[in-house]
Amino acid sequence: MPDILLPIIALLTGFTLLIYSADKFTENGAKIATIFQVSPLVIGLLIFGFGTSAPEILVSALAAMDGNTGISIGNAIGSNIFNISLVLGLSAIIYPIEVSGSILKKEWLFLMFVTVITGFLLWDKHLGIVDGLILTSLLLVFLTYTFKTAKNHPTNEFDEILKNPEKKQLGKTWFLLIISLLTLIFSAKIIVWGGVQVAKSFGISDLIIGLSVISIGTSLPELAVSISSVLKKQYAMIVGNVIGSNLFNTLAVLAIPGLIHPAEITSEILDRDYLVMLLLTVLLFIVAYKIHKKHIINRFEGGLLVAIFGVYMWQLF
Repeated sequence: MPDILLPIIALLTGFTLLIYSADKFTENGAKIATIFQVSPLVIGLLIFGFGTSAPEILVSALAAMDGNTGISIGNAIGSNIFNISLVLGLSAIIYPIEVSGSILKKEWLFLMFVTVITGFLLWDKHLGIVDGLILTSLLLVFLTYTFKTAKNHPTNEFDEILKNPEKKQLGKTWFLLIISLLTLIFSAKIIVWGGVQVAKSFGISDLIIGLSVISIGTSLPELAVSISSVLKKQYAMIVGNVIGSNLFNTLAVLAIPGLIHPAEITSEILDRDYLVMLLLTVLLFIVAYKIHKKHIINRFEGGLLVAIFGVYMWQLF
């Protein structure tokens, strides 16, 4: 057991640095977006979506380079499951979430399309370079759409902290953004090393570690941002953050192992994990969409999402 102490300390230290640096990265990214008059939609889907998914992207890249493809794939799919079931579920339990109809018609629809395409790509139980290129191409489509939409919407005040940021602070903000990104990379490396060592110590596959410990750890920024948003009653940001993050997880995080270290995938990913991710993506629309009423995810529906997460974690082990 003493041999496992250092990896556990590494995991705890890595997660702590990860949450702190992701928060600073997102905060400074939003400040830069506001200074350059970028729309709130871009801040939500792009800055927050990318900012909170940066840990998954970095962990996936580092794990793939080390040949631990299972961690990369498990991290991408596990984070998507975590985001919809636990992040959105807990937020709705704290306070019912009102969802914009336009998000369900556009961003959710694109997420659903991407999720189905991912299933087809994984069907042959191989994640390769072609799969990675297809996912990356869809990511470029998403980014292009986001920027085009940004031009069609005026900039509004997004958060009290971000009101009227001074342009003279731009240099300092860029510096803090880069420092927080470097910290993200360092903490992600620690988490991958600790996760692999813990998996080996207990005889657990790197896929299961990626689906559970690492996906939960790297998704903590999404949870922090969503709980903060629901307490401020910024409901659009919660769903926007979850959908944006899941798009980045699917199109960027899952593409990385295919591009860096192509490998075969186990049948468990398709028969269990992908199906749960697909179910939750469909369920997100079902619990949010209300005919002739406001689109609200209530506390009961939030509890249902959390219960699904609990059952999924239970059957993993």
